[in-house]
Amino acid sequence: MSSFYEEVGGEKFFADLVSQFYAHVAINPILRPMYPDSDMKGAAQRLQMFLEQYWGGPSAYQEQRGHPRLRMRHAGFHIDSAARDAWLDAMHEVVDATEMDPILRAQLWSYLEMAANSMVNQPD
Repeated sequence: MSSFYEEVGGEKFFADLVSQFYAHVAINPILRPMYPDSDMKGAAQRLQMFLEQYWGGPSAYQEQRGHPRLRMRHAGFHIDSAARDAWLDAMHEVVDATEMDPILRAQLWSYLEMAANSMVNQPD
């Protein structure tokens, strides 16, 4: 039985997904200020490694950064519902434009919504 990672196309799929997502981040007035110029490439690399590992790919994220601890790692960022919605909107555009099996798309989107909702750390 193959993993989600393998079924969607492995590293190429996640590299394309993250690249397209960060193209949206770069022009989004809510998201862009959260990413220092000097770390955009690093942020993209970390997201790609995290998603690959989460979906059954290589464990490079854990090997390089340890346990994901997503809420802790994002605690220093002001993430309210507007930031969550901006993140989800950007990711939604990318996921919708990606050719993939509808069942896999639904699985991916369900996870992304859950993850984005769990990152909110500021009241509206």
